[in-house]
Amino acid sequence: MNPDDTTHAIYIQRINEIFRYIDEHLSEDLPLAKVAEIAHYSPYHFHRIFKYLTSEPLHAYVNRRRLEKSALDLRHKNITITEMAYKYGFGDITSYSRAFKRHFGVSPTNYKSRYRNKVGKKCQVDSKKSQSSTEYQQYLCIIDQLIQWIQMNAKIDIKELPPMHLAYSTCIGIKNIEQAFHSILKWTNANGLMEETTRFVRIFHDSFKVTAPEKVRMSAGVLLSGPAVTGGVISQTTLEGGKCIVGRFEIEPKDFEKAWTGLFIWMSEQGYLKAEKDPFEVYYNDHRTHPEGKAIVDLCIPVK
Repeated sequence: MNPDDTTHAIYIQRINEIFRYIDEHLSEDLPLAKVAEIAHYSPYHFHRIFKYLTSEPLHAYVNRRRLEKSALDLRHKNITITEMAYKYGFGDITSYSRAFKRHFGVSPTNYKSRYRNKVGKKCQVDSKKSQSSTEYQQYLCIIDQLIQWIQMNAKIDIKELPPMHLAYSTCIGIKNIEQAFHSILKWTNANGLMEETTRFVRIFHDSFKVTAPEKVRMSAGVLLSGPAVTGGVISQTTLEGGKCIVGRFEIEPKDFEKAWTGLFIWMSEQGYLKAEKDPFEVYYNDHRTHPEGKAIVDLCIPVK
């Protein structure tokens, strides 16, 4: 497919709506005909458009989203495998377990045990007992180092955030996030919205913990203080308000992964549970203009 710019923009607008619909209905049956109707395309045309924009057929995308969302739940929530199977639209525990093992290489039970035993749980280990004991000690050492780094480099608060209205551009794959920010920056300038108080946002609809970098879906957005007219590759949405862990950092771009990992560990250590909302970043500067090349940024994890 080689659509012109106008057609391409229409495709993106409608697929953005479909992304939201899928995220809100993962536990339901999502046949091609039904989703295509919501997008106002024939099943054949929608199949081609969706695969063109995502590099995946609809059924593969939906199945992957279900499995990867369930993997994050297994890491952070006290939920049974049976509950997980039904939560994400699998008919029974057998089909869920089979699909999970095919995708991640281990059963959901083993996956849950692996991560739930590590995160937020410290114990004394005799280093002379076994190699596995040594590995676990090393893991605990890394956790301690990350927590210390977080304490030195972040101011962490629990905040009740208001709803946030924003215009945004979505991308799939880490290599495309720069273009998404370019699009939203161009739109912001064209609409006379660029001010000293303007705040840009990155929303993570997937997690790098469980999703391949080339398939992670992200949105680059700008916070709006009032009504705005969007179109083309720019859409509008609202981030729901609610309780969030907010970590204020002043760090180099290379430290973002460490900051996110440390903040999630801090969340587990403090006994918070992640809410069913996407984590996001709010930027307070352009790191390229900082004297030390650092970004001043809030990392935000919605929690219950």
